[in-house]
Amino acid sequence: MEPYKKTVDAWLRTDLEAPREQRHTVRRITARIEEEFGGAIPYPTVRDFVAATRKEIAAQAGAPVEAFVTRHNALGADAEVDFGDVYVDLAGQRTRCYLFAFRLAYSGKAVHRISRSCGQCGQQAFFDGHVHALTTLSGVPAGQVRYDNLTPAVKQVVFHSRSREENPRWTAFHAYYGFTPFYCEPGLRGAHEEGDVEGQVGYFHRNYLTPVPQVDSPDESTAD
Repeated sequence: MEPYKKTVDAWLRTDLEAPREQRHTVRRITARIEEEFGGAIPYPTVRDFVAATRKEIAAQAGAPVEAFVTRHNALGADAEVDFGDVYVDLAGQRTRCYLFAFRLAYSGKAVHRISRSCGQCGQQAFFDGHVHALTTLSGVPAGQVRYDNLTPAVKQVVFHSRSREENPRWTAFHAYYGFTPFYCEPGLRGAHEEGDVEGQVGYFHRNYLTPVPQVDSPDESTAD
């Protein structure tokens, strides 16, 4: 890394003023070194240098340093839930539907259900997805089920806090089934907190909904 340290340091300092989504990743830095200097540096070497340098730059700039704790999932304990858009050719007409995904954190086993209404618009679809998932899995997670701040569950987000004002029907629903909801931080700060199920929605798109499914009736579009 010696010939490139000052250059990479400058890139990382520029990142302080850049949008979060457009800051250098280790992979992008490795690629730029090869593109601009013709040097092939092993990824772990770049990773270790960037990790140490970012901490130094953040400390010098007085920027807050985020810390992450490795999450260890226990068998049958935790799960994640998400909604995503899908399209179905319904009776020859392309129709926007919604994919409910429920993923167990330890095993990665996931249950999916497509409905005509989304979690933010139809609480019935939100509840139906849970009932279907818990029935399919033959049990209820013993730990926490992680959620984005979906409207069917959350009436109001208490910012700078994990507290939420829940929809009363949702409170009664999860109390009946005996599981504990965990709400992610709003926006990008909470994106990593249920990243596995978000990736699962994309996986389901690519592997089971490509090409676009063709169905003749709404009953066929509600699928596992």
